[in-house]
Amino acid sequence: MVTPNMNYANLKDSYLFYNIKQKIKAYSDRYPDRHLYKMGIGDVSLPLCNQVIRALHNAVDDQSQKESFHGYIPECGQPELRENIARHYLKYSVKLDSDEVFVSSGASDELGDILDLFDKSNNALIIEPAYPAYIDASVIAGREIIRLEANKDNAFLPLPDENMVADIIYICSPNNPTGAAYDRRGLKAWVDYANKQGSVILFDAAYEAFIENSDIPHSIFEIDGARTCAIEICSLSKTAGFTGTRFGYTVIPKELERNGMNLNSMWVRNRTTKTNGVSYIIQKGASAVFTDAGQKQIQENIQIYKNNARILTSALDKLGIWYTGGKNSPYIWMKCPSNMSSWEFFDYLLEKVQVIGTPGAGFGACGEGYFRFSTFGSKEDTEEAAKRLMSLLK
Repeated sequence: MVTPNMNYANLKDSYLFYNIKQKIKAYSDRYPDRHLYKMGIGDVSLPLCNQVIRALHNAVDDQSQKESFHGYIPECGQPELRENIARHYLKYSVKLDSDEVFVSSGASDELGDILDLFDKSNNALIIEPAYPAYIDASVIAGREIIRLEANKDNAFLPLPDENMVADIIYICSPNNPTGAAYDRRGLKAWVDYANKQGSVILFDAAYEAFIENSDIPHSIFEIDGARTCAIEICSLSKTAGFTGTRFGYTVIPKELERNGMNLNSMWVRNRTTKTNGVSYIIQKGASAVFTDAGQKQIQENIQIYKNNARILTSALDKLGIWYTGGKNSPYIWMKCPSNMSSWEFFDYLLEKVQVIGTPGAGFGACGEGYFRFSTFGSKEDTEEAAKRLMSLLK
């Protein structure tokens, strides 16, 4: 008899977005004519930029002609695209070889797949509140999880405790859900800890394009010592609107070794064994993002989302409500007023002003009492939501 992976039985049911959908549905059934101002799920609302669309159309046309048709694509990515991504990192004074860059179908996929590199005896340190997939992927793999609390006292940016022993370390900066971002000093502390302990940092850089502060690294490889202890996973989902198109990339330095095993070489073997790569069409669309015209166009969209963040944070500033994020991140993490629980505050906003966010309790126990807004909606909806928050909470 086949024995299934019994670790699935250890997964907690994820009720967060299911409950949100159910509450929204019940409200809309009661009041079908009322408009809802949705700033909960972190999905983009602006379409792919023109440069990307043209590249996608051209790639489809390529597949219609024998002379330009492409079959299997290199599993680790088209060489030209890998070179373009490596060249992109030079903006941050980070030098990469193109074969240190691996093309993927998105950060979420890669964050789970990358665990193949590590023995199941390795534990995983997760800073909470956390993106739920970090925990679920580790549970499925049967790993012990160490939880490190982020809270208001440490600005939701905890530093390593020299007394803890962590093998795999998840760091998301700028963070989802809190919007907090480590400065160079904070990331250096984690890099030094990882090198001392022999740990490996899985650095989720999905929101790096929103960074404004020059002291906040876009890449962990801006930090001395990171090439011997870190893997970086990035995505075009929020950077370029690829949430429905699916594209990401992973950087594994050649210096990264443990127990005589080279993790870059291991990942080459993993990808050439387990995937047939990302489609030619999607890779051509992604390549357009890294052109000068593509960078200019995606920045125009990002500026709209950043302006939404300014609209919301201005309202919270006027209300005197504590929050983090917003400036270097598309997420705003606010303290619920009047000691409300995060679900009480969700219901309060929905019923009173039709504004929707995400209860912090859904990201871990230490998220209770906090609330997340995303800034990916329209300017018009964001402005109206800010007015309604001001009126309700003043």
